[in-house]
Amino acid sequence: MQAEWSPESWKNKPEAQRVAYEDEALLAQATTELRSMPPLVTSWEVEKLKGFVAEAQDGKRFLLQGGDCAETLADCRPSVITNKLKILLQMSLVLVHGGKTPVIRVGRFAGQYAKPRSSPTETVDGVTLPSYFGDLVNHAAFDGDSRRADPRALIRGYTRAALTLNFIRSLTAGGFADLHHPEYWDMAFLSRADLNPKLREDYTRMSRDLSSALRFMEALGETSIDDLTRVEFFTSHEGLSLHYESAQTRRVPRREGFYDLTTHMPWVGERTRDIDGAHVEFFRGVANTVGVKVGPSAKPDDVAALVKVLNPQNEPGKIVLIARMGASKVTEALPPIVSRVTESKARVLWVTDPMHGNTISLASGIKTRNFDDILAEIESSFDVHKNMGTRLGGVHFELTGDDVTECLGGGISEADLDKNYASVCDPRLNYRQALEMAFLIARRMSQ
Repeated sequence: MQAEWSPESWKNKPEAQRVAYEDEALLAQATTELRSMPPLVTSWEVEKLKGFVAEAQDGKRFLLQGGDCAETLADCRPSVITNKLKILLQMSLVLVHGGKTPVIRVGRFAGQYAKPRSSPTETVDGVTLPSYFGDLVNHAAFDGDSRRADPRALIRGYTRAALTLNFIRSLTAGGFADLHHPEYWDMAFLSRADLNPKLREDYTRMSRDLSSALRFMEALGETSIDDLTRVEFFTSHEGLSLHYESAQTRRVPRREGFYDLTTHMPWVGERTRDIDGAHVEFFRGVANTVGVKVGPSAKPDDVAALVKVLNPQNEPGKIVLIARMGASKVTEALPPIVSRVTESKARVLWVTDPMHGNTISLASGIKTRNFDDILAEIESSFDVHKNMGTRLGGVHFELTGDDVTECLGGGISEADLDKNYASVCDPRLNYRQALEMAFLIARRMSQ
């Protein structure tokens, strides 16, 4: 029998990625202030997403999750937010067309301000300082004041998340993206000389078909363009800072249990999924759908046990397992985990994160990822689930709607990386790479 749970019971467990705050009184003041603030999302939104995820577990929907590696407070700007929504919406329509299945759109935004690090400290030119854990904790500049953990950053993160959510809701309610017109799509990648002619033909035909299909739906339903482009976006972020998550966790009227109302779908990271640790203790007690990152070192029995702890009643729509194996390891590491979880009869949604297992460091010191490796992991994940009689139910990307040069391939060479490398942490797919990736996934889904 599990011990009694409360939003604070995680404090009795070992906390991976623990941040050392120098001023405990200021931390207590910040979390008290957070508890008094309105929730960022509502319980009925959380339950709606859970219902959609349950349908995805039955093969009736497909999940697309994407956004920044680490949001920055400075990126709380209309152009940045709009571009992220646009690429996720366009990718989702391509996947709808390819898979003939509704798509759940989940953004890594409005809260992805904290990042786990492989080391608590960083050394540059003989100087050692705390690592940058994201704008929810400290700042990226390498100096003592910037790297000091600041409790007031929790409030600043909450405020930016609220502003971002408000703008997203306004955009989606107003039908901001009219995708009936192919000329609105940035299809510049079609002109690349190295693009397979067959793929070029497929892309062109699919974009044309999408436009025609949307116009046909509009004519049949006598609905407006705005009606057809009012789509739902859900938010997600890694629940790394338990001070932030627990301060916004509460009971709500006419519902059972506690809801983490910082986001619709928090996830537990590869570095924080210890079954006896603070993060699992916290997330076992919330009613939200919870994602769990699973890497190649994960033991099948441990994953099955973790799912049981997080979802003891085997509730539909509750657990999303996000495999992040690496292109070279997925065919060996994923099947035993799928087999063991399936054997336990646990209801989970299988999602692939093809980004984190494929990060490489070049001789120049720049971190990047290769488009072909990302695609290879997706293809292998589809194959594993097909061979095992299970279903790949979603994809998870680090991407941006901006024209950055952070990942190789898709028209970006090593010489291009320093042209616009804007990420403060890990490399992201840019607009054109992300859209091309969506077409390739859609092609696979349509087979």
